[in-house]
Amino acid sequence: MAQDTLLKKLQCLPPERLAEVEDFVDFLTARDQDQSLVDAAMRMSEASFQAVWENTDDAEYDDL
Repeated sequence: MAQDTLLKKLQCLPPERLAEVEDFVDFLTARDQDQSLVDAAMRMSEASFQAVWENTDDAEYDDL
């Protein structure tokens, strides 16, 4: 959907609906930020877990 089309649709909404749209946009933004934090934490912990994941004692579990 083109931005112009979306803007036209927003201009037709009553104020209370615009407030709902704004809340939804805020929700989507927060959800994306939360996911970014989770992804960053996972990337940071990979090095710490590498020694645990790559060891000969647990190698048999790799085949499961």
